[in-house]
Amino acid sequence: MTIYAALLRGINVGGHNKIKMAELRSVLENAGCKQVQTYIQSGNVVLASDLDADSLRELIEKEISGAFGLNIPVIIRSSTDFAAIMQQCPYDEPSLQEGESIHVSMLSGVPAAEGMERLAAVERGIDEYQIIGADLYLLARNKFNESKLAGSLTKLGTPGTVRNWNTMKKLASMLNALEN
Repeated sequence: MTIYAALLRGINVGGHNKIKMAELRSVLENAGCKQVQTYIQSGNVVLASDLDADSLRELIEKEISGAFGLNIPVIIRSSTDFAAIMQQCPYDEPSLQEGESIHVSMLSGVPAAEGMERLAAVERGIDEYQIIGADLYLLARNKFNESKLAGSLTKLGTPGTVRNWNTMKKLASMLNALEN
């Protein structure tokens, strides 16, 4: 069995795409996933499965559609991939200034050159980003929800879902606990 993080995009935001985590856990367990755990209400799931990442993504999206009537994109990262995301972060959390925050957009794949060029052309003010493989690290110098860069991530043309660094650390801890 492989341990995975399944990250649902755009659920329980502003009263839209509502999914209760207890119901989601039940749906995934009934679909054959093991050791299903969720973290907060924004669609963070850790689980064990015999499926490969693509098959697991397809299964979860199909189960969510069937159970909740929603077409929710799901990003899958194995616990090994997730550990690499945490290790490769180009920003140093202890040296953050007040008001700064780190966020990771886990993408459905490596963005095309055209998408990277579109994002590079965005007026991003003092915010920074780096793309490593299929993950984008963003350093927001002020409020994330006011970041021009954060609001422009769709210019990449590659779907993804963003988590703040505190959520990333919690998910890494949960994945590690399942591994052991």
